[in-house]
Amino acid sequence: MEITWYGRSCFRMTERGTLAVVTDPFDEKVTGDTLPRLRADLVSVSCDVAEHNNVGAISAGARGDVRVVSTPGEYEMGGVFITGAPMKNEKLRPGFRNTAFSFDFDGLRVVHLGGLGFVPSQQQIDALETVDILIVPIGGGDCLSATQAAEVVSLIEPSIVIPMNYAADGTSAKLENAHRFLKEMGLTDSKPIESLKVTKAQLPEDTQVVLLAVKR
Repeated sequence: MEITWYGRSCFRMTERGTLAVVTDPFDEKVTGDTLPRLRADLVSVSCDVAEHNNVGAISAGARGDVRVVSTPGEYEMGGVFITGAPMKNEKLRPGFRNTAFSFDFDGLRVVHLGGLGFVPSQQQIDALETVDILIVPIGGGDCLSATQAAEVVSLIEPSIVIPMNYAADGTSAKLENAHRFLKEMGLTDSKPIESLKVTKAQLPEDTQVVLLAVKR
C-alpha cells in the first residue's frame, strides 16, 4: 500500500484492487495551508472541527461516490475493514469527541489517531488491537505533544510510526517541529520521503519512524 501526507492530519492511503481513503481533510480558510483536489472512495473524519472535517474538498473516486465515516463503529467497503474507536477524555476536554480509525488493508492494519490530545487508557489502547502502522500527532497544540506521542507509541508498539500534525516544510502550522519527537524516540534525524510504500511482509521487526514530506 501507499500512504501520502498532505499536511495536518490529512493522508491519502491507496492499495491496488481496493479503495482510496482520505483522512481528516482540513479547511484551507482556517489552517492557511493548501489542500490539493483529492479523490477518494472513503473519507474518515476523526473530530468535527475545521482542521479535520472538510469533506466537501474531496472528489469522488473510481467508485463514483464518497462515503464518509465519522463515528465509532465497524464498517466495510471495497474489501477494506474500518473500525472507529472512541478516544475521549471528559476530564481533559469535556464534550470533545475524537475517533481513532483503524483500516485493515488485507491484513495490514493502519491506525490514524485523529485529533488525540491525551495519552489513552489501557482499555482504549486495547480497543485498537494489533497496529502495524500508527499515524500519530506530535506537534502539541490541542493534540499530543512530542513526549505524549512517544509514550503512546511505547504503549501501542507499532511496526511503523508516521508523525502528523506538526510544523514541517510546506505547512504553516504553528506547532512544534519533528525534532523533539525524534529525540524522544532516540533518533537524531530523519529525512522525509515523498510517500511510504509498504507491504505486510516488509514491516520491520523493531519500531521505525517514517517522516513524510507534505505533498502539494
